[in-house]
Amino acid sequence: MNIGNAAVESGLPAKTIRYYEEIGLVSPDRSDNGYRDFSQDHLHKLSFVQRARSLGFTVEECRALLSLYEDRDRASADVKTMARAHLDQIGEKIEALQGMQATLSELVKKCHGDDRPDCPILDGLAGKQGEKP
Repeated sequence: MNIGNAAVESGLPAKTIRYYEEIGLVSPDRSDNGYRDFSQDHLHKLSFVQRARSLGFTVEECRALLSLYEDRDRASADVKTMARAHLDQIGEKIEALQGMQATLSELVKKCHGDDRPDCPILDGLAGKQGEKP
């Protein structure tokens, strides 16, 4: 199938598919006229990468996961180690976001939001909390 049909089938934009081809995540066959020819196997790889990316895996992690997926002699422990490391990174990001949320929430509470020029939000961003000019 051509790239347009592969885009529809996989749910990925053609531009993304071309990028994945350029970086070697998927290598479609070429027809006699030079057009890309995607097989069901290619579509499966594209869907695999799409799902992995939706879980926050980087392109390089997707490459490693695809390699593990295609290696029938792999140990599932290798996959679990990779997934566990990614899960730990997600936990760290969540903690950082919660810290940002708490800080910003506190700044918003301190701001009167009226016509006065003083603004605890701007002061907080400038590192001047509690200071008076």
